[in-house]
Amino acid sequence: MNSQNQNSVKGRIIIISGPSGVGKSTICKELVKRLDNVYLSVSTTAREKKNGEQDGREYHFISRDEFERQIKAGNFLEYARVFGNLYGTPKDKLEQALKQGKTAILEIDVQGAQNVKKLYPDAKLIFVMPPKQAELQKRIDTRGRDDREAIEKRLQGAGVEIAAGWQHYEYIVINDDLEQAVEEIAGIIKNITGE
Repeated sequence: MNSQNQNSVKGRIIIISGPSGVGKSTICKELVKRLDNVYLSVSTTAREKKNGEQDGREYHFISRDEFERQIKAGNFLEYARVFGNLYGTPKDKLEQALKQGKTAILEIDVQGAQNVKKLYPDAKLIFVMPPKQAELQKRIDTRGRDDREAIEKRLQGAGVEIAAGWQHYEYIVINDDLEQAVEEIAGIIKNITGE
C-alpha cells in the first residue's frame, strides 16, 4: 500500500484471532450489535457450506477456481490455506469501510493478522484465549460441525496459535464468560477509537 492510500484511510482496523472454537464469531457478532460505526468483514472461502451456514453471513462461498482467479487479480488483503481450505479477506469492502471512517473488525487467523499488520501497521490485534485446553475441546465437540480428524487438527493448531497470540498480539482476552469477554473487547475497541 502506498503512503497516499495510507494517509486517506480514516477508519481503524481491529483484528480478532484465536483458536477454533474459542467463540470469535459469536463475540464479533455481539460487538457489531453494541458498537457504533463498525464494519464486520466477512471472509471469502472456497470450502463447501456447512449445515446452517448462509452465503454472505458466515462467509462468501465461491469455487476454488474463482478463489484462484481472485488471488491473481489481487482482490484479497490476505489469504491462507487453513485445514486444507482457502480463506481470504476481500480488499474492496474493507477499504470502502475505512474511507467511511468505520472501525473494521476482521476475524482472521494469526497468519492473516500478521499479513494485514504489515499493510496496516496501525491495526490493533486482539487474541481470544480459551480458559483452558479442555474447555476448547468441549466447545469444538459441541459445535457438531467437524468430524474427529478435523477436531484433532484444530486442537493441534490451537497450541501454535496460542503461542503466536502471546508473542504478537497487543491484547489478550480470555473467553471464560462470553458476556464479560464481549464487554472487555468492546472496551478495548472504544479505547482505541476514542469513542
